[in-house]
Amino acid sequence: MSSRDYMNTSVQEPPLDYSFKSVQMVQDLVTEEPRTGLRPVRHSKSGKSLTQSLWLNNNVLNDLKDFNQVVSQLLQHPENLAWIDLSFNDLTTIDPVLTTFFNLSVLYLHGNGIHRLGEVNKLAVLPRLRSLTLHGNPIEEEKGYRQYVLCNLPRITTFDFSGVTRADRSTAEVWKRMGIKPKKVRAKQDVL
Repeated sequence: MSSRDYMNTSVQEPPLDYSFKSVQMVQDLVTEEPRTGLRPVRHSKSGKSLTQSLWLNNNVLNDLKDFNQVVSQLLQHPENLAWIDLSFNDLTTIDPVLTTFFNLSVLYLHGNGIHRLGEVNKLAVLPRLRSLTLHGNPIEEEKGYRQYVLCNLPRITTFDFSGVTRADRSTAEVWKRMGIKPKKVRAKQDVL
């Protein structure tokens, strides 16, 4: 199968779905059976999946150690990985390994424990990233969260499942020109 044929067919392939498997370590994926959907994932002659989507949501992953190696074992063309769903895990940072997938266009990280807004900056190197979710992380509580993300990731067209509007772009551009930094929202203290 030519590279062009692969790109055309794999986009339509169902995801390799390891969601709701209580996976604790990325290495466990090698021995874990993926969930089956209405359409089965096709495999190459070597047994690797012919898909560009990997769903790891609703597990208990707290790091992505050995992610590249495991993805290479699972996918025939890991370099073409376009969609990664890591939502509802226990991640506290955006692992730099995610920035090695230059064809990544959809990345779901909502419902984790990411607490430093600066983590978002790592994703700026992904030229095709268009859809990103981060809601449900502690960073969402920072004032200016949306503007900060859109300022640093100007190619995003969908953020937290909402389309990016012209007004969003305009506000993000103002933030960028003015060098505005987001502020942590402080919990109100009861005054006696």
